[in-house]
Amino acid sequence: MTDDAAVPDLRASDADRERVAEVLRDALAEGRLDMEEFEERLEATYKARTYGELTPITRDLPAAGVTPPPSVSLTKEPVADGSWASRIVGGEGSSSWAVAVMSGFERKGRWTVPKQFNCFALMGGGELDLREANFADREVEINCIAIMGGMNIIVPPGVEVVVRGIGIMGGFDHREEGVPAAPGAPRVIINGFAFWGGVGVERKPTREERRRLKEERRQEKLERRSGRQLGEGYGDHLRMLEEHREWRSDRREERQERREERRDRQRERRERRGHGDW
Repeated sequence: MTDDAAVPDLRASDADRERVAEVLRDALAEGRLDMEEFEERLEATYKARTYGELTPITRDLPAAGVTPPPSVSLTKEPVADGSWASRIVGGEGSSSWAVAVMSGFERKGRWTVPKQFNCFALMGGGELDLREANFADREVEINCIAIMGGMNIIVPPGVEVVVRGIGIMGGFDHREEGVPAAPGAPRVIINGFAFWGGVGVERKPTREERRRLKEERRQEKLERRSGRQLGEGYGDHLRMLEEHREWRSDRREERQERREERRDRQRERRERRGHGDW
């Protein structure tokens, strides 16, 4: 729908309110509004909840016969593919529950996380991989019940994690809490109960993202080495120390990547066998 006036009951976003506020600031600077009018309208802008409440605030701006400022569109613009906004898709989610009794479950790849996902493991385990997932809402809740079993939740970088689960002779992993969220990223709340079991949370990029980051680091190192060659003959000792540190760093990264690849291969073998190995 392209006509903003045709959707007066549609909820306005923070970005919509900020666009209206920007028009008001321009009007104040140009003398179209005095300070009292500006403050009244700005207060009404930030209190507005719908398009119908926002539209009248700038209806008389600009004055007749004066070149108008850029129009304020309250229509949601298309979002770039791959951005966080494009991954918050609404709807019911492609899967809302999972159960593992002396077995395992897994959700990964391109799936939609619902507003509430419930999972249960008894003497078994499961894994929820959210790295390539879409989200039904900006805030989703995952409820985990693990009894003599375990679950692992993998989130991508940028997602905010809140852990509220309770463990008795077991526990919930809180290491990923407190990491600042990326702009527009969803919030994942992990609730539940663990008895003689545990719920782990880890944050890591996808395999493709790891490859991209590795290639970027490789290019940076090549550029640094090229720059050092231009100043060859000066600071040879420091250059050798720097190269040694880079060599050690490269070896650590390669070992970490091999471990990640082994885990991925083991997981794929378990899938082919048709059961979990928990």
